[in-house]
Amino acid sequence: MSDTGRTLLEGQQELIDLTPPTFATLEEERLHRKQKLAGALRLFGRFGFSEGVAGHITARDPELTDHFWVNPFGMSFRHVRVSDLILVSHTGEVVEGTRPVNPAAFAIHSAVHAARPDVIAAAHAHSIYGKAWSALGRTLDPITQDACVFFEDHTVCEEGGGAIVLEEAAAKALATALGPHKATIHRNHGLFTVGHTVDEAAWWFITMERSCQAQLLAEAAGTPLLINDEGARYTRDYTASPLGGWFSFQPLWDEIVRSDPDLFD
Repeated sequence: MSDTGRTLLEGQQELIDLTPPTFATLEEERLHRKQKLAGALRLFGRFGFSEGVAGHITARDPELTDHFWVNPFGMSFRHVRVSDLILVSHTGEVVEGTRPVNPAAFAIHSAVHAARPDVIAAAHAHSIYGKAWSALGRTLDPITQDACVFFEDHTVCEEGGGAIVLEEAAAKALATALGPHKATIHRNHGLFTVGHTVDEAAWWFITMERSCQAQLLAEAAGTPLLINDEGARYTRDYTASPLGGWFSFQPLWDEIVRSDPDLFD
């Protein structure tokens, strides 16, 4: 993931703080990650990404780095508050919180967090267009400017497609398929995205879902014209950095904070 996306933001630092915050203590950083996690989950609910009890976003704990915070099993995305989040250990034990963890959430996210020390957050949900696109077993094409953020930076995971990911081997296969990229499409299952912040992981999921929708619509109408490789790489390099993903999420964060202040409870 290129850092040249910073170029678009250069020269504007005096107008607005365009970088993720830093923290004096681990406690402050933990609370911030949990607040962003609750807000991202609320947004997933608002966008209709829920499907019964399926779906989860995780945030690595800044101190216990082999533990992660996750939404409780069976709670609506739209109701999650900071106080509802649960902390799960590397063995799957709920060490903070009073509700159970989704077994699939633990299996997938523990494998990814272990394989990718750079990943702070990871997101997966059974969103309608992501599910539909995953059934095709293909990566997204660079047919729009937005889709270019995934050009040569996402994969398809073929193994275990359609089955509930509960076994360690299947979870590790998904982590392997993800590799160093920002996203993978699990065949017959859905989308999985990661980031260096909760903001970034959530934004990649949201925009990937929309890119799936755009390509399904375009292919239903005809044969989409592709952006050439040079143009797709240029657009990716200027928009798809971790900073770019974080910054793209900020308008949505401002929106959910204003409309859902109880998420901080």
